[in-house]
Amino acid sequence: MVQFGYTMMTEQSGPRALVEDVVGAEQAGFDFSVTSDHYFPWLKSQGHAPYAWSVLGAAAQATTRIPLMTYVTCPTTRYHPAVVAQKAATLQLLSEGRFRLGLGSGESLNEHVVGGGWPDARVRLDKLEEAVEIIKALLAGGYVNHHGPHFDVENAKLWDLPDVAVPLGVAVSGDRSCEIAGRLADLVIATEPKEELLTDFDRHGGGGKPRVGQLPVCYDPDRDAAVKRAHDQFRWSVGGWKVNSELPGPSAFDQATQYVRPDDIAEAVPCGDDVGQFVEAVRPYVDAGFTEVALVQIGGDHQKPFIDWAQEKLLPALRAM
Repeated sequence: MVQFGYTMMTEQSGPRALVEDVVGAEQAGFDFSVTSDHYFPWLKSQGHAPYAWSVLGAAAQATTRIPLMTYVTCPTTRYHPAVVAQKAATLQLLSEGRFRLGLGSGESLNEHVVGGGWPDARVRLDKLEEAVEIIKALLAGGYVNHHGPHFDVENAKLWDLPDVAVPLGVAVSGDRSCEIAGRLADLVIATEPKEELLTDFDRHGGGGKPRVGQLPVCYDPDRDAAVKRAHDQFRWSVGGWKVNSELPGPSAFDQATQYVRPDDIAEAVPCGDDVGQFVEAVRPYVDAGFTEVALVQIGGDHQKPFIDWAQEKLLPALRAM
C-alpha cells in the first residue's frame, strides 16, 4: 500500500515552525516526513533556509512515531561524507530508528557557498558515488581510511552507532544516478513520476526496494489565492533538473522564471481545495510504481490549514485510491 508523507520545506519556514508543523503532521496521520537541506531558498519570496540537521534533531525529540528523512543532502561539497555519516548516525540514535538518509548530487544554489566552483554533472555523480561508499563504510563500524580521486578520510570512526542501520536513499534523474542508487542504496528518490527511472533502478539492483517521490501542492479554499502563492514561491520548479542544479542563487532563479505564467504553475501544481484534483496529481506516481509520495504544501504560513484538511479529507481520499 502506498504511503503518503509530509515535507518540512526549509526554504519556506523557520526552524521552530518546521518542528511545530511536523508534530502536527504526525498527529494528522501522515505516514512519514522528509526534510529539504538548503543553504539558500529557491526564491527570495520563500524567505528561509535554516540548518536542516538542527531542525531534524529537534523534530526527533518533538515527535514519537513519524519517520524522518533528508530529501536530500548533498554529501560532496558543503559537507564532507565523513561528517554526513556522523550526523546520520546521531540522528538515528536521537529518533530511535526513525531516520533515513537521502543523498543527491546537489545544486549550485546551496553548494557554491564554500567556493571551489561547481563541477559538471559527470564529476558530481562520481563524487556522489565515492561519498556514498565512504558513508556506508563508516556506518558499518570500525576505522575507515580512504584516499580516492575526490575525498580523503584519515583514520575515521563513528563512536556512537545506532543498533538500527541507517537506510540510504539516492536521488535519481538518469541512468548514471540510477546505477549508483541500484547498486549502493537501500531506496530510490525521485521528484518526477517517471517509470523509466524505477525500471533503471531495478535493472541495477534496486528490485524490491522502496521508491520515494515528491509532489508540490497548494491547498487553499480560495483557488486564485493558491495559484498566486504557487506562482510567487514555486515557479522555479518548472525549470527542470538540468537548469535548477546549475543556477547559483535566488536572483538567478527569479530571472530564469520571469516569463513563467500563473497558468503554467496551475497546470503543474494542484491548487485550491478540490480533493479529486489532488488525488489525480498523485496518481501518476502510484501508477509508475512509487511506494511512497511526500507532499509539499506551498507557503510556510499555510501549513496548519493544509494539515487539518489533509487529515479530514485528503489522506482518506488518497488511501482509497
